[in-house]
Amino acid sequence: MFPVRVDGVERATCCRGCQAVSQTIVDNGLGAYYRNRTAMAPSARSVQVVPGELAVYDMPEVQRNFVRDANEHEKEASLLIDGVTCAACVWLIEQRIARLPGVSAVSLNYATRRARVRWDARETALSAILAAVAALGYSAHPYDAGRAEERLRRERSILLWRLFIAGFSMMQVMMYAVPVYIAEGAMTPDIEQLMRIASLVLTLPVALWSAVPFYGGAWRDLRRGSVGMDVPVTLGIVIAFAASVYATWTAGGDVYFDSVSMFVFLLLGARYLEMEARAKAVRTQERLVRLVPASAERILGDGSAERIAAAALRPGDLVRVRPGEGIPADGTVVEGSSKADEALLTGESRPVNKRPGDPLTGGAVNLDGVVVMRVTRIGEDTVLAGIVRLMDRAQTEKPRIAKLADRVARWFVASLLLLTLMTFAVWWQIDPQRALWIAVAMLVVTCPCALSLATPAALTAATGSAYRDGVLVTRGAALETLARATHFVFDKTGTLTSGRMVLAGIRTLGVESSAQCLALAAALESWSEHPVGRALVAAANGVHPVASAVSVVTGQGVEGRVGGRLLRIGRPEYVAALHGQALPADMDCVPDAIAAVALGDEEGWIALFLLDDVVRHDAPALVRDLAAGGAHVALLSGDRRQRVAHTAFELGIADHAGEASPAEKLAYVEKLQAQGAVVAMIGDGVNDAPVLSRAQVSIALGSGTELAQVSADIILLTDRLEALAGTVRAARRTLRVIRQNLGWAMAYNAVALPLAMAGLVTPLVAAIGMSASSLLVVLNALRLASPGK
Repeated sequence: MFPVRVDGVERATCCRGCQAVSQTIVDNGLGAYYRNRTAMAPSARSVQVVPGELAVYDMPEVQRNFVRDANEHEKEASLLIDGVTCAACVWLIEQRIARLPGVSAVSLNYATRRARVRWDARETALSAILAAVAALGYSAHPYDAGRAEERLRRERSILLWRLFIAGFSMMQVMMYAVPVYIAEGAMTPDIEQLMRIASLVLTLPVALWSAVPFYGGAWRDLRRGSVGMDVPVTLGIVIAFAASVYATWTAGGDVYFDSVSMFVFLLLGARYLEMEARAKAVRTQERLVRLVPASAERILGDGSAERIAAAALRPGDLVRVRPGEGIPADGTVVEGSSKADEALLTGESRPVNKRPGDPLTGGAVNLDGVVVMRVTRIGEDTVLAGIVRLMDRAQTEKPRIAKLADRVARWFVASLLLLTLMTFAVWWQIDPQRALWIAVAMLVVTCPCALSLATPAALTAATGSAYRDGVLVTRGAALETLARATHFVFDKTGTLTSGRMVLAGIRTLGVESSAQCLALAAALESWSEHPVGRALVAAANGVHPVASAVSVVTGQGVEGRVGGRLLRIGRPEYVAALHGQALPADMDCVPDAIAAVALGDEEGWIALFLLDDVVRHDAPALVRDLAAGGAHVALLSGDRRQRVAHTAFELGIADHAGEASPAEKLAYVEKLQAQGAVVAMIGDGVNDAPVLSRAQVSIALGSGTELAQVSADIILLTDRLEALAGTVRAARRTLRVIRQNLGWAMAYNAVALPLAMAGLVTPLVAAIGMSASSLLVVLNALRLASPGK
């Protein structure tokens, strides 16, 4: 009653809703969906959309929680799509949304069912995007961690039931098969036939339900004109089962119901382990999303407080956070001091001290005192939301070695099918009774499942392990490229050094002691916000007299009175103007790599303070580790040449350059790449963004600028450089495991295929060998989830 013409053929639909959905798909030129899908989409009757309900998602107060401003006019939202059943669904939804006016980008992650959509708010509304998805028969919602977890739990439950049915059948069928094998023809025909019928009944649920995912994958591949690893699996299962049914029906020939059930069980077991490895990465994201508390205590203008939903907070709000509570949004401390636990965000196990003016990250836990914070960023603009976005991007991208393995697997399957057909023809001439089972054994024993699982299983385990160590991998190919890196190019300030000035020494030039000189300097500098001033105040530990009549001269120094004595601190020329004396001879001995600040009064010079941007305590070990691994280490910086040379000498880096502009850094990296080098660039500043984008793999520090982080493939969420050394070792270990997996898969097939062709492998042995091969690959990859394995 509700026909639709698809590809020139009239098709029936179940209701007027599905008819409208199908017509929408055809009218938008997306009819290829029906040629590629491998499972039915939900009925349109289950996706009831009221236009007024969708309009609610256009309200700013609703969008605040899951929509962020990508730029001046564009917005980006994270949506959860229900009803996605196969890769064709992903293609259809992406194509439909991409054709809406104003939509500039859309990507749907099949594993998580999460879609990232970016659109121009001047041309289209979010409700129009949701309506377009609903018109296809799917439902889209703002991303909700609870809903996503429920979907994962449902998929896991179904797979476990399939695995249980296959395992139960396998054990029961083996109970009937073993006596037949042991009897070796001595069993009476009626009892043997009874055993076969019982095995058939027990194998039916496996063939008709447990093995359905393999049938769907094979059908999808064939409809697309390609052959994936599910094709030989399906052929092996179907041929072995059909031939066994025929042998049971005719009471003649061999049956391999035990091979079918065991094959499906072991292969589902390998898929379950792979799914668990993927789910670990997804669960890490869900745990991050749940870090933000549901409510917050907002302080009102009259000083009173109210408990509101954290989603209702706005930038500028004052929020009181008590000990043990989660921080509801990004902000800064206004009042009070405490310690924050940021372990899940940064991998840093030690609590971080928080005082007025210090930043707070949404999702961290307040440990000690009560603090009042001012909200600066909410919703999709927070650091936590940015981490989740980058993790999602890494999962959707496929590294080069994974793409290569997939291409090899496809060619392998095509060659295997052709070789199997030729072998079957030869054996049909030699021994027709064995020809079919030899063909089945070839299909089963040489299935390229291990080849296809070798790379993704290892990368998924390694990425999850890296995040737990405080390293965020934002692109799928990053670990593979990092493992092959031959040159590591570092920025200096804020990367190999702390990025903060510290007091390196004091040279007294008068009668005061070093401690007295430092106290006088701190009294003046306590009025300044200059990094040098903060370094001197910090060195004095806050112990200093009070200065009066203070004036700060930008770019020169500070003048003020301490105990009635007029003092100046700053550039030597500025201080010399107070008393008219020549610069001290000690100035000639100050290295160019060190910053010098003079202190004097109206009578003359008092002291000279030497300050430096100190090298991070773990930087020398990092450089040594990289060099010991055979990598070339270089230092590029825009800082003065003398300071860069001083830092390079301290770290043992021979290749260094100072006063390098962003263009010069870029040219340096391009020159290395032209010579065949694989370059890893590590930086943290705005001027590092161009060269980070050009390097084969780029690494930014979590304390760096947002632009540097956006350009990076890997982000260190902690300030510990040892995490970078650990990541390099983990990347090399990951590549080693991938090569082991690929090597094993290829060696196994090289041995198993000739044996199967020669008729030396039965379908039962083939099932055990192939499944064991896949399990070995997955278990070897899961070792990467444990550090040092």
